[in-house]
Amino acid sequence: MSKIKPSQGAPYARIMGVGGYRPTRVVPNEVILEKIDSSDEWIRSRSGIATRHWASEEETVAVMSVEASGKAIADAGIAPEQIGAVIVSTVSHFKQTPAIATEIAHLVGAGKPAAFDISAGCAGFGYGLTLAKGMIVEGSAEYVLVIGVERLSDLTDKEDRATAFLFGDGAGAVVVGPSKVPAIGPTVWGSEGDKSETIKQTVAWDEFHAERPEKFPAITQEGQAVFRWAVFEMAKVAQQALDAAGIAPEDLDVFIPHQANMRIIDSMVKTLKLPEHVTVARDVETTGNTSAASIPLAMERLLATGQAKSGDTALVIGFGAGLVYAATVVTLP
Repeated sequence: MSKIKPSQGAPYARIMGVGGYRPTRVVPNEVILEKIDSSDEWIRSRSGIATRHWASEEETVAVMSVEASGKAIADAGIAPEQIGAVIVSTVSHFKQTPAIATEIAHLVGAGKPAAFDISAGCAGFGYGLTLAKGMIVEGSAEYVLVIGVERLSDLTDKEDRATAFLFGDGAGAVVVGPSKVPAIGPTVWGSEGDKSETIKQTVAWDEFHAERPEKFPAITQEGQAVFRWAVFEMAKVAQQALDAAGIAPEDLDVFIPHQANMRIIDSMVKTLKLPEHVTVARDVETTGNTSAASIPLAMERLLATGQAKSGDTALVIGFGAGLVYAATVVTLP
């Protein structure tokens, strides 16, 4: 017989608060067009993006995360020192170690929580949310701060016609805590490593040296391959998440997909046959693709503008480099 005491956590977990931070600089398509041969009409028609936010030198990954986290903690109505874990999803914190989560935990006043970074690209928020849920139900933390944050302007080739207009900067955060009723559904997640070359960094860090003439490493992608995969395969994953949660499309109030591209979003809505009453996040138009930050940023905006309300049932799905994905149904805070 085992002598190990069993874990004891909450019966369920829920999102308790959400916060976001968008850099102060707004970059319209006209600025992008200074370095690529394209047009505002083409960018809008292909991506739906009109503007995006780019961070200043002072708006670091940590600074943006702390701003978003402070709002999420206040929205959740808890004290920072109650946070038992901090999970940060990012690909644009350029130190391999230590994890930026440890610095953020200290800056928000969380005390000595577990703190670590994850690298799951645009699916990172879903991965972090699932880990947080597990911690709370298992009993290793009562409240978990989950952050998606990116400074993708640092990884954007401003002269690449295929990607220069896509990416933006920002941070989104949620506080996940205990619940007496189910409020975060089962996660449908996974990866397709055979397609890892479709979205990637151009040069590995260990191959890059400042004195070399090559450009700083940037993100590149095979646009058509990614589009087809997102539209056809991710709609299936989204449906699986609905099925796993026991939710029919007509029971949904809100759909918050990763803000990759307006055409992808619209195609997923059509494939899923979502009813007209479902509010669809289209934050990409003014925020661009912020990778791991896109879902919590879109969630925060929908709640702040009244397009969604506390208690609404929302389907969230992230997908990106790897290729990785994560989808679940949540109750909005």
